[in-house]
Amino acid sequence: MTLTTKIAASRKAAKTGKTIDGPDTVSWAPGRGKGPSGEPQRAVPDQAESAGRRRAPVSGAPAAGAARAGALAATGSPTVRPPAAAHLSDAQVAELGRELDAVRDAVLAKRGAQDAAYIRKVIRVQRGLEFAGRTCLLGANNKLAWVAGTAMLTVAKIIENMEIGHNVLHGQWDWMRDPDIHSTTWEWDFVTPSKSWQNTHNDMHHRWTNVIGKDRDVGYNVLRMDRDQPWEPKHILNPVINAGLAPVFEWGIALYDLELDRVKTGEKSKAELARDLKVVGAKAARQFAKDYAATPFAAQLLTGSGLAALLATGTANGLRNIWAHAVIFCGHFPEGAETFTEEMVEGETRGDWYVRQMIGSANISGSKAMHFMTGNLSHQVEHHLFPDLPSNRYAEVAVQVREICERYGLPYNIGPLHRQIGSTWGKIFRLALPNRD
Repeated sequence: MTLTTKIAASRKAAKTGKTIDGPDTVSWAPGRGKGPSGEPQRAVPDQAESAGRRRAPVSGAPAAGAARAGALAATGSPTVRPPAAAHLSDAQVAELGRELDAVRDAVLAKRGAQDAAYIRKVIRVQRGLEFAGRTCLLGANNKLAWVAGTAMLTVAKIIENMEIGHNVLHGQWDWMRDPDIHSTTWEWDFVTPSKSWQNTHNDMHHRWTNVIGKDRDVGYNVLRMDRDQPWEPKHILNPVINAGLAPVFEWGIALYDLELDRVKTGEKSKAELARDLKVVGAKAARQFAKDYAATPFAAQLLTGSGLAALLATGTANGLRNIWAHAVIFCGHFPEGAETFTEEMVEGETRGDWYVRQMIGSANISGSKAMHFMTGNLSHQVEHHLFPDLPSNRYAEVAVQVREICERYGLPYNIGPLHRQIGSTWGKIFRLALPNRD
């Protein structure tokens, strides 16, 4: 969705009062209700429903109580519990699950106008920064205009990706029923199409977080990020590949979302690949047109600053990619972020799923500004526990989650950005070599 389209849609929605009547996006989070424990279900009526605007049944949507592939067990325990949680009994894990359910329910109960005002303000600020940045770049031959324009455009892209796009696509704001801020209509400022990313990220990654052989995000098919991954000579290039991936991260994710490894094994057909390539190509063309054609062309036409503007938009994209790469890797791969075998998820209950999210993720400590610029993914533990809660609530939830971890004897991985980055890179260098034992 382009800037102009988003503004037009927002104004139209405001005038007409139109709301989204289609299905919400469901991130993989354990639900509570009559269905299987692992089936995501809305815990409370959304705001539109409570206000009397009932939605019509959605054709093709799973019925309440319908089983979902990979659903969690209602009772029991996995075949093997992760070492960090081996001291917990089934009863303790079940109680931990109930406590975290209560944390989630408390946020849902008070979610409302304040949260809606927050995300709408963030979107206004982001759009203002992008407009101001691109306006400055119309005179990019002026050094001050170049620096100011590049800085504003970089910040705008980071906010759009991290605090808006990522979280909107998780369905965190679907309850508002606003067609301008809904997971089924948002197209973010990233090369990979929203729908492709939602498939590999919302469902696969959040269901199978850090499970070797199931979570394809572990290394993104190009890096060795766990000692249980077999070493191959190509892994010597681990640090080089990671350094090269950072500035072009959006392109790496777009390629990853094509699932070429599944095409190679026959799990995905060539016809499906051709369809996905067409969609990615169309999205890439729009991104190129906006950043590398429209803005430089306008700058060239008005002030002869086309080349400088092209360099600026490329720099903004590169800096945004480096930041997104750093935040995501710091949330998943520092020392202490556990990985899991398939035995550890066989027979997993809702409580066990919660445990796995807590010990398989890592947080970044810092200021409110830093948390905002990470899209609150500095609270990665809380995001993995509650991917569909509004991101502005993660800070208050984090206090409760940390206390629960301490009480149940579970690690709560948190550290400043520089330490988490250093830890992640240390692992990348170490796993470039074969295991010593």
